Amino acid sequence: MNIVLGISGSIAAYKSADLTSQLVKLGHEVHVVMTRSATEFITPLTLQTLTRQPVLVSLEDEKQSWKPGHIELADHADLLVVAPASANTLGNFATGLAPDPLSSIYLALPRTTPVLIAPAMNGKMWQHPATQRNIAQLAVDGCHFVGPAEGDLACGYEGIGRLSPVEEILAAITRLLTSR
Repeated sequence: MNIVLGISGSIAAYKSADLTSQLVKLGHEVHVVMTRSATEFITPLTLQTLTRQPVLVSLEDEKQSWKPGHIELADHADLLVVAPASANTLGNFATGLAPDPLSSIYLALPRTTPVLIAPAMNGKMWQHPATQRNIAQLAVDGCHFVGPAEGDLACGYEGIGRLSPVEEILAAITRLLTSR
C-alpha cells in the first residue's frame, strides 16, 4: 500500500523513524511529508534513507515534475497518517488552511482516502477548547484518531498528550487498510 506519512513539529517526531521503518518492513511504500518545524526534531535525510524516497518539506521542493508533488502524493495515497500531529497541524486541517505541503495534501486527498491522526502535544494544549473543536470537526470530516496517550510529557508535565506507542499506530493503520 502507498502510505503518505505526515510529520509535524513535536518532540515526538523522533518516533516517526521507528514508525517509518516498521511500515517499510511490512512492505508499504512510504512517502514522508514534514512540516518545517518537524525538521527541528528529526532530519529529512533520516526518513529519506529509511523510505528510499524523497522527503517533501516545502512547496519549493516540488520542482521535479510539471504536476505538483503534493497533488501527486494525494492522488496515489491509500492512506494519510499524521504522526505526530501538532495542535497547529490539527488547526490547519480543521479550518482548511494549506500553508505547507502536508496541509495541502490533506485538502487534495480524494474523499475516499482514509486519514489517521496521532496527536502529540502538551496536555493543556490538547485539552484547550480550540483544539477540542478542531478534533470534533476532523471527526465529522471522517478522520480517524489514535491517542493521545497518557504519561510523562517532554515539557515535564504528566498527563494526556503523548504520542501513542508505535505498535498502537501500526495496529490502527492495519485496521484502516484492511477495512478498505
